[in-house]
Amino acid sequence: MAFDPSCALCPRLAKHLKQVKKDFPTYYARPVAPFGVKSPKLLVVGLAPGMHGANATGRPFTGDYAGILLYETLHKFGFSNKPQSVSLDDGLKLKQCRITNAVKCLPPENKPVGAEINTCNRYLAQELSELGKHSCVLVLGGIAHNAVLSALALKKKDYPFGHDLRHELPNGLRLFVSYHCSRYNTQTRRLTEAMFHTVFKKIRQEIDSR
Repeated sequence: MAFDPSCALCPRLAKHLKQVKKDFPTYYARPVAPFGVKSPKLLVVGLAPGMHGANATGRPFTGDYAGILLYETLHKFGFSNKPQSVSLDDGLKLKQCRITNAVKCLPPENKPVGAEINTCNRYLAQELSELGKHSCVLVLGGIAHNAVLSALALKKKDYPFGHDLRHELPNGLRLFVSYHCSRYNTQTRRLTEAMFHTVFKKIRQEIDSR
């Protein structure tokens, strides 16, 4: 199913967005669409829009702390024309890349429940089905990892989560795994810039080799 910018299939999320819009009238506060090229070589899958990031700006990972490392890294490895993403009109464009989230709406406390992840999975499944063979998918965190596997009807035990793992999927896609570039993970050094760059270096090599 193609992304629906007016989707309200999850009652809790729809109610939450209405309240957020009242509290922050200038915020986007709607389901956040994927961002990037139509036929990407790399699809980056995050968790969900952040309260003062994508939920405010309307672009994934834009305006929040998690986006700092992501967009700097995308630029370093040739996937964007700028190292910073601050707003929809900042002129940033992605190259060979598209960014999406497992859940398209801001969840309360940044924690979607299982039913919401499952409901939104139809959109992720459509995005994955449109990728060319041998395209790369980078999942940021365990929820994104499991959402991708669910969207492809694959068993989690066959494709475990772990930072810097790489899985070849039955449909030809290459699944790369990373810890999420959240403030918590980077400040606690669970994910360092060097660790993140290592994953992207392998993705760049994978894409350039084909």
